[in-house]
Amino acid sequence: MPRKLSMLLVVTALVLSACGDSGSPADGSEEPTDASPLVVYSGRSEDLIGPLLDRFTDVTGIEVSVRYGGSTELATTLLQEGESTDADVFFAQDPASLGATAPLMTTLDDSILSLVPERFSDADGKWVGTSGRARVVIYDTGDVDDDELPESLEEIVDPRWGGRMGVAPTNGSFLAFVAAMIVEQGEEYTLDWLERLEANQPVDFPGNSPIVAAIDAGEVDLGLVNHYYLLRLQAEGSGEQTANHFPTGGDAASLVMPAGAAVLAGSDQLENAKAFVEFLLNDTTQEYFATETFEFPLVPGIEAAEDLPEIDEIDTPNINLSDLADQLERATDLVTEAGLL
Repeated sequence: MPRKLSMLLVVTALVLSACGDSGSPADGSEEPTDASPLVVYSGRSEDLIGPLLDRFTDVTGIEVSVRYGGSTELATTLLQEGESTDADVFFAQDPASLGATAPLMTTLDDSILSLVPERFSDADGKWVGTSGRARVVIYDTGDVDDDELPESLEEIVDPRWGGRMGVAPTNGSFLAFVAAMIVEQGEEYTLDWLERLEANQPVDFPGNSPIVAAIDAGEVDLGLVNHYYLLRLQAEGSGEQTANHFPTGGDAASLVMPAGAAVLAGSDQLENAKAFVEFLLNDTTQEYFATETFEFPLVPGIEAAEDLPEIDEIDTPNINLSDLADQLERATDLVTEAGLL
């Protein structure tokens, strides 16, 4: 526990401002079992999930009190609060934050875990994925030909992209991507890759959205982001000459990371908390993630947004997502050592 707390305190300062959901239960049939509000610590923003929380209360009668913040920030808070926390549910944007707090969580029922593919849940059943976000190479279709697009980590750091690529090294999703690289390739390769990326003089941005906006404005040609940022921009009527590319190399360049939820073991509202997690996995909520936030639904049978590939068609690295938590501190160290921070 102390090591995880130390790791999260280091990373929090970097990512607080960074990016910083088949019929199933909790469809309105259950009655609240406790009069006090269900306390949810949410690393997902209010504009993103506020409507879902309102609907949960409407269909179940269970009132919800929400504490919003960055996922890493809230994970740090949970580790500091320990068993004295008021939280009943942790709803986070990444598996690293969920994994770091796993010792505080109860094991979820198989009836919940079985709703999503096994690779998008914790190996020990402490959290379950609720929606997916894929790492992509976003590009300007007027300046980059399809046959030039990088398909792997190695091609991303090709010198031809010198000065042409946007990155967000302080962003939580970028650091999780680096953590995945460590898990898959080891520290030596990851540091070398980051140093080659830095040698290409990428353009630094504070987050994913500014990268997408810069490519849409013709300021850079490529960017490393999560897939849904472009879809949101296009839903607003922009991004006509910008496209997502899903690398096919099968390494961390095509990582799919789930947002997810976990239930605090010390909660005095365990049934309501589990009902909330089940609600995030019912058909209506999964369709909300597909059509409103443009993330990948994780429950089989719910279609993703138009023009997105099937999630099973993305050639993701074969890693245990629960392992990302143990590498997040080292990922930050290596990004710094490479000169990107």
